[in-house]
Amino acid sequence: MTSKWTVRKLSDIAVISPRESLPKGTLAKKVPMDKLAPFCRDIPDYIFEEYHGGAKFRNGDTIMARITPCLENGKIAKVGVLDKGEIGFGSTEYLVFRAIEGISDSDYLYYLICSPIVHFPAIKSMVGSSGRQRVQKDVVANLEIQVPPIEEQRRIGALLKYFDDRIQLNTAINNNLVA
Repeated sequence: MTSKWTVRKLSDIAVISPRESLPKGTLAKKVPMDKLAPFCRDIPDYIFEEYHGGAKFRNGDTIMARITPCLENGKIAKVGVLDKGEIGFGSTEYLVFRAIEGISDSDYLYYLICSPIVHFPAIKSMVGSSGRQRVQKDVVANLEIQVPPIEEQRRIGALLKYFDDRIQLNTAINNNLVA
């Protein structure tokens, strides 16, 4: 089967740092950087805290650390800890990626952001003083990437999600055997 993959900018298939409304002082779920597990899709934990600033996101969004060494350590996750319609927040040091309805699939987008196609150029784009370097949002937004049609994205995303789900299940089984 041949498909028509097209070269597109990342900003053409994802809303980067989407705008959300969360009034200051609102008690909400917060995902601090230290709660993200390296190279782990799911967010293992969160806290409740009053919102006073930071990146805002919804379920289905991908959050990526944009500061050193967190990005190099693989702190990228797909948000799934919120209730329907709920807005969460986290560090100002997150870039948030949201799939665009009919153009991109949220699972595919998560795996794309984790892949060397996005991850490595993001790391290379870091600027700033030693130990406090950050990803340049514009560099990531303008990355040109070969993208499959939406149906193929859905199939790829679903397959990779299936493998991650199986790994998570096997890890839980192994942890129960050890306990």
